[in-house]
Amino acid sequence: MRKPWEAERRVDLDLARRLVRERTGAEPRAVELLGEGWDNVAYLVDGEWVYRFPRGEAQARYLANECAFVARIAGRLPAPVSAAEVVGEAMAEFPWLVARHRYVPGTTADRARLADLERRALAGSLGEFLRAIHDLDVEGLPGDWIGRMDHAKRAAPARERLSALAALGVIDSPDPWLPLLAPLPRSPLPSCTLHGDFYCRQILVGDDRSLAGVIDWGDMHRGDPACDLMVAFAFVPRAAFEKGYGAIDEATAARARFRALSHTLGVTLYAHDIGDGDLLREGRAALARLA
Repeated sequence: MRKPWEAERRVDLDLARRLVRERTGAEPRAVELLGEGWDNVAYLVDGEWVYRFPRGEAQARYLANECAFVARIAGRLPAPVSAAEVVGEAMAEFPWLVARHRYVPGTTADRARLADLERRALAGSLGEFLRAIHDLDVEGLPGDWIGRMDHAKRAAPARERLSALAALGVIDSPDPWLPLLAPLPRSPLPSCTLHGDFYCRQILVGDDRSLAGVIDWGDMHRGDPACDLMVAFAFVPRAAFEKGYGAIDEATAARARFRALSHTLGVTLYAHDIGDGDLLREGRAALARLA
């Protein structure tokens, strides 16, 4: 059975160059691999443009979602966000859309290897950034179509992933995290504009370790703010984050911890499977904070 992060169609360097040429009518001078994740593979073209190719049909929907909505918010946030645009629809050789946007320089926070003091310094900026997103009203934004915050849908897979990580030796035992998977109180939840996948791989930092940008907006939707607030429990200190965002009530904090655990388990398994040492280190560190 194919793992959820395995590509349905791989885009190597030669295919990327060909697809760029076919969709723009011009021969790119330079094409280099920028990164490959769960959803997309990205190539830097001519040092200026990032071309992103979805790794499957489901992932193409996320990329289309980003292209539809991020342009509406890109200039309204306190850190760089580069709006993606569709530059090519499905073709026989590659059956999904292709998107491009201007390159935002920076290092993803998992690869930056931030020290504790640097995380604390970054936390306030992340809080301000999320506060700005959550205060935006974006007309037509979809709801949570995959149940990111659905306890009934996410708890059982989270337990399975805890057991899998224990079997792999990444953690000693699932026990420290099981309390975070307890059922959450059912009540009307707040709803706002979300990034939807706000964790270390989507956060860019500069050479001075300040916030340089936020990338990968395919999960953008309207839903529970706790979905984004997981970053204050898995990546940076909550108290420092709240100085930029505002106070997080305990009911929201409980939901954010649940989301952080569910998300981190998937990321950590993915990192272990593909041999991504930086992301695996961050996954382990996030699990330690949550425990």
